[in-house]
Amino acid sequence: MAAGHGASAASRVFIAFLGAVVVITALLAVLLAFQAQATERAEAEAVTLAVARTIAEMPDVEAAVTGGSDAAATEILQPIAEQIMDQTPIDFVTIMTTDGIRLTHADPAEIGKPYLGTIGPGLEGRTLTEEATGTLGPSLRSVVPVMSSGEVVALVSAGITLGSVGTGVLRQLPFVVAVAVALAAVGLAAAWLAGRFTRRIAGDLPASAVRDAVSSYESVRTLGEALRAQTHEHGNRMHTAVALLELGRTDEAIGILTETSRQSQELVDQVAARRDGDPTVGALLLGKAAQARERGVDWIAEIDPSAPRSALSPVDAVSVVGNLIDNAMDAAAAGPEPRWVRVVFAPAPGGALAVSVSDSGAGVAAGLEERIFEHGFSTKPAGADGRGVGLALVRAIVEGVGGAVDHSPAPTTFQVILPGRRS
Repeated sequence: MAAGHGASAASRVFIAFLGAVVVITALLAVLLAFQAQATERAEAEAVTLAVARTIAEMPDVEAAVTGGSDAAATEILQPIAEQIMDQTPIDFVTIMTTDGIRLTHADPAEIGKPYLGTIGPGLEGRTLTEEATGTLGPSLRSVVPVMSSGEVVALVSAGITLGSVGTGVLRQLPFVVAVAVALAAVGLAAAWLAGRFTRRIAGDLPASAVRDAVSSYESVRTLGEALRAQTHEHGNRMHTAVALLELGRTDEAIGILTETSRQSQELVDQVAARRDGDPTVGALLLGKAAQARERGVDWIAEIDPSAPRSALSPVDAVSVVGNLIDNAMDAAAAGPEPRWVRVVFAPAPGGALAVSVSDSGAGVAAGLEERIFEHGFSTKPAGADGRGVGLALVRAIVEGVGGAVDHSPAPTTFQVILPGRRS
């Protein structure tokens, strides 16, 4: 199934794994090919140097280059060079005078002509390995001096053409292909298992439905926590008021009940004043206000009456606002006093809604500004409060309706811009 808009979550997981397998396999195949080429080149350099040194240390070579004319030396050395070229992977052996005149060559017609390559280090008694172009084409060659009584009396060059090196790499290609096929097979199996596992959990539901399910769960969770805190707070105040009444301290009991009603009524009035408010979000804010008081965090809510209703569904709206408030509450509660959380609903250009949630916490650590929106990443300890779902879900929901999420420090503020709901 194509990974289109209606593709199931399992299909998308399979396709994502498959794409990763293809990319990783291709990269590894390329790396193995490069490694094979580098290994073959290193071996060629080592062989040319070893052969050149061996020839330079042969007594027959020293005797030939010091005992007579160049023609006489060639008559002795050419058969030696040809034998070495037949019995080793070396493509050419060139023994030359200190003037660079060839005494031997793979092509006898080239004998007596100047050597094509670098001989300066050899004349100074040093060895040299280089890549150069000669009569046989580009090659890797090593040049070693022939020494007699401490003096350089000739030079030996042993080389392997780059074509021969390439042939060596081709011999290793079956191994590279075998490794790539094995990796691809393992990757395909992993992709199939991942898709099957996802299908067992999500069935054939499209990815959007799975996201909606997560959003619904997060909405129920955060709203449930808010309502629990509100119920707990009211219960404590009621128990305290009843106890004061039993003690005959009627004025204090009335004061506690009046303060509770006043605090709730202020927020209710702000929510109700909006021209197009979301009652579900209003209930969430009431509950979160109680939760803030329970955790010793000052609660500040500023709701502009002209703020429009967003294009989000009630479930998604609660998930977005609830997760932002939960994160702010956790940060503020863990920070130094004064501890506070501020929530602002305001109109934005183009008929959009701006929701800002600020807190007095320590803020997001440097370098984690983008990672905090990654699914599975969390700065909280592992466990129920460290799921790494909240901000990732917030971004997915907001961007899904064409909105945007922004983060700024000092004080830590998350702002969400949401398109307004069309009438």
